[in-house]
Amino acid sequence: MKRSFYLLTIAFLGTFIYSVGHLSVSADVPSNATPTPSPTPAAPVLAKPTPKPTETPDEIIKIDTELVNLNVRVIDRNNRPINNLQEREFKIFEDGKTQQIDFFSKSEVPTNYAMVVDNSGSMRQLLDKVIEAGKVLVNTNRPADDTMIIRFVGRDKIEVQQPFTSNKADLIDALENMYIEGGQTAIIDAVYLAVESVDEHEKSDKRDHKRRALILVSDGEDRNSYYNEKQLFELLKESEVQIYVIGFVSELSKDGGFIAKSPQQKSKAFLERLALETGGKAYFPVGTAELPALAKEISNELRTQYSIGYIPSNDAHDGTYRNIKVSVDDGPNKEKRIAIARAGRVAEGGTAGAKPTPTPAKP
Repeated sequence: MKRSFYLLTIAFLGTFIYSVGHLSVSADVPSNATPTPSPTPAAPVLAKPTPKPTETPDEIIKIDTELVNLNVRVIDRNNRPINNLQEREFKIFEDGKTQQIDFFSKSEVPTNYAMVVDNSGSMRQLLDKVIEAGKVLVNTNRPADDTMIIRFVGRDKIEVQQPFTSNKADLIDALENMYIEGGQTAIIDAVYLAVESVDEHEKSDKRDHKRRALILVSDGEDRNSYYNEKQLFELLKESEVQIYVIGFVSELSKDGGFIAKSPQQKSKAFLERLALETGGKAYFPVGTAELPALAKEISNELRTQYSIGYIPSNDAHDGTYRNIKVSVDDGPNKEKRIAIARAGRVAEGGTAGAKPTPTPAKP
């Protein structure tokens, strides 16, 4: 019994000595032997990367395209709106080439518009009625419409009475707070800055695309602007803002020189061009009694238009100006239909349309 115990003890000791010897040998293994991996500290869990899709023959390739949006009014020879036309009755031309219509709608579209009101001395006898007409217009706003109120005199007095809002009470308060002030009128500057504001608001508005407009109330005589007409119309070529004008030009002088236009002729031509080139409309009321009806008509004009979009066949992003023409088929009895839209656009890219930086106005 004792002998067996001794034998077991010797065997155990032998095994232990062998194991220790083996470990010592392992510690001296050459450097080219494969080491036993040791555990590494746990790394923070990261979001899994999105796997890159495997290219397949049917893979969709995205192309950078430019959708041109047009707001189109259609009238008959008596200036009455025509609102029951179909897509097939329209044709779009860009630089004389027919364009395929990619989007068409005649449903009512929400509108972002700025009301820009002349508060110079020439409007002294008219301002109360202008304010009342402004209220009529504001009260026709739909819940999704946003409006901005601007009063102006000279280039140093172009003031935002109310930033863009859909709150009618705030807009009416802003209208009621307008007042006449002396100064040299700066209509071009007021329109220029208002158009920029409408465009900027459109970019910040994350909702669906809205119609953009500006409603200008003035006698049209500019005396003190930093910008000139050329700069203003260059800006308008890049914008989708439609301009509606209520022009009180009847009090301006009709006396002109042998070559030069009279102040009245010059102002009326300028206001008409603002409306024509942007697809808007100019009104020249004889008296203030017409203003409430004009306000309602402008509201209807803004909402009863055709929205048409096309991807231009000339897809060069070269910043060049492209002429646009919209035509409509005649009516059943050869009734003439007239389409009114902006006259052209500036293509994306390039260097065209760079805006000048205004210098501070002198006091």
